[in-house]
Amino acid sequence: MGIDLVEIWDHMSIIVKVITVGLLLMSVFMFYIIAERLLTFRAASDESIRYVQGLGEYLRQHKVNEALNSARSMKKSPVAKVMEAGLVALIAGREALKTHGPDDVGNFDLVDSVNRALERVKERETSNLRTGMAFLGTTATTTPFIGLLGTVIGILGTFQLLRGGTVTINEIGPKISEALVATALGLGVAIIAAMAFNFFTARVEQYVIDMNDVSSEFIDYVLKEGRA
Repeated sequence: MGIDLVEIWDHMSIIVKVITVGLLLMSVFMFYIIAERLLTFRAASDESIRYVQGLGEYLRQHKVNEALNSARSMKKSPVAKVMEAGLVALIAGREALKTHGPDDVGNFDLVDSVNRALERVKERETSNLRTGMAFLGTTATTTPFIGLLGTVIGILGTFQLLRGGTVTINEIGPKISEALVATALGLGVAIIAAMAFNFFTARVEQYVIDMNDVSSEFIDYVLKEGRA
């Protein structure tokens, strides 16, 4: 025996219908965020791998400008964007030291300048990677309670029928069904949102590690260049 969703919808009270529509809208937006993040992370991962593979060779050959141009071409890679900021700071710092001299720039520290540029962009890129995740977290935590609200209202409707006297299962069945549908929908949306939130959180943490690793290696390069 199948579930007649149309019949259940027809017997729903206005409040439960509003709750159900709200849950469905949240689920649509949730799936949009999941799809968008998957595509974004896929592109970011592909470009980051390509950039890191070329970056080591650029730095070994001291081709800073080429490394910068390559970073600028990788628009979707958070690692490339972080390195772009660091390379720009390195080139600008070298130019300042070369043009004005140490006496004119005072206590200018090239390594500190590069490091601060890297840190600023890392924070911004980490925030960009977390786009939409707040909604996923909110959806995961609130939809079970929203579904439970629909359940409570459906049960209240059943009690209202029982107050009227003798009723049959055909009369109270739809009210019980709407209560269960609201609960099931809320739990289903919450489970998917929670799984997606945890998955994307792990991916963001991996990107943060990658950005930190590359930044640390670049700072080592700047220090060695300064000693040279």
